[in-house]
Amino acid sequence: MPRFAYPCPDCRTTTNLHGPDCRFDGEPWTDIEKAYTDIVAVLSTDSYTEEELRESTHGRWDALHAAALDRLRHEKRVVESDGALRLLTADEFRETVSEPTFEPMQTIYEKGSVPGCHDNAVFAMIAWYEMVGLSWPETRENIVEWLHDSGTWARGGFEESTPEALVENKRHVYEAGYGWKEKAEAAKAVIDRNL
Repeated sequence: MPRFAYPCPDCRTTTNLHGPDCRFDGEPWTDIEKAYTDIVAVLSTDSYTEEELRESTHGRWDALHAAALDRLRHEKRVVESDGALRLLTADEFRETVSEPTFEPMQTIYEKGSVPGCHDNAVFAMIAWYEMVGLSWPETRENIVEWLHDSGTWARGGFEESTPEALVENKRHVYEAGYGWKEKAEAAKAVIDRNL
């Protein structure tokens, strides 16, 4: 099951150390968590319009609540359909985030990697799945499947003898919580030149 942390809705930190220029730096961590739990508690029972959601906080809706809702929408944990907001189930969320839909991750996911950028591409894919909240077993399964389905493994250029061994050798990327963007941009540039 995907894990869920309460990241700062501005800089995405999950600690008290905020990014530079974060508008919520200094905000008590309990208030950040409360903004999320106010929203998740209501949406876990049913779908609501945004106005109904705001009213459910009994006048406590503030900039932090609005930013938390924006973050939940951006990370595709909350979706809107027919004017109502809905919290995705764990299975729906996993399905939604398993296929990246924006660049540079979309190119890596759809075209696969090529020799010369395998390390960056695999790094980016693992970091992506960690960032969106998939567990390590879910991440490992998605990466192995991607290596096969995208043709990446068939292109060769790996030291490891199996896709599973490759992914296990990169587990440190998941555990350290590295970012994906720089590696993804570098991998996309090589893929675009070669495919």
